[in-house]
Amino acid sequence: MPQAKTVLITGASSGLGAAMAERMVARDWRVFGTSRKPREPENGIEWIAMDVCDDASVEAGLATVFERIDALDGLVCNAGSGIYGAVEETGLERARAQFETNFFGVLRVLTPVLSHMRARNAGRILLVGSLAGRAPIPFQAHYSASKAAIEALAFSLANEIQPFDVSVSLIEPGDIDTAFNDVMDWGTTSADSPYAKRSAACEQSIRDSLPNSPGPTVVADAVEHALTAKRPKLRYAVGREARLVGIGKRLLSDRMSLKTIRDHFGI
Repeated sequence: MPQAKTVLITGASSGLGAAMAERMVARDWRVFGTSRKPREPENGIEWIAMDVCDDASVEAGLATVFERIDALDGLVCNAGSGIYGAVEETGLERARAQFETNFFGVLRVLTPVLSHMRARNAGRILLVGSLAGRAPIPFQAHYSASKAAIEALAFSLANEIQPFDVSVSLIEPGDIDTAFNDVMDWGTTSADSPYAKRSAACEQSIRDSLPNSPGPTVVADAVEHALTAKRPKLRYAVGREARLVGIGKRLLSDRMSLKTIRDHFGI
């Protein structure tokens, strides 16, 4: 009987990560899911305690994985967070924390796993970005910038590992109906802020759009394809905005792109 394929999915305890993990369990993969708090195995998922913002936690979590298996066939760097607020009014501490999770948190896991994959000349790496990396969201500049950094990382990495039998795919969701807004760091905007009215309108647009968006299974579809297809794509743009963002980037001037974004968010 052939040995089951293996995948490590960060941030698998809820939202997109949970849908990805459930999908790959259904495909008979051996799934390791990370969560900041220890959890007992459930629904076919082997839980690994890992905080992607902590070097020691990542090192210990990966050590546990490689104690149980010889090699990973797939890595999905999905753990992430979001902050909200005007650039002028967002302190550097919050901005740094955003990148600590969404960019450096990816690197902490990616780098050692890539070394294993390159050494055996096999493996697939999936980095979860966002359409916000290409169409930045007003008052979510830091989140958008962190996801643009993931896009650059994925494409640069693809060139670096081209001689090896290791692939990299960027998973790029748009609005997806998850609890992401519930754990968003919305910050505070004072009533006398020059950004108060437009920030409130943008926030309401964001809050209203998610419940009307597709569920996380559409992202799980993309992850499944990237992990199992003979020739995985470099970019998987997912969601109803995906095609519009792609067309807009090709056809619209930067000025018109910005106006389209303002109109979309009602500011």
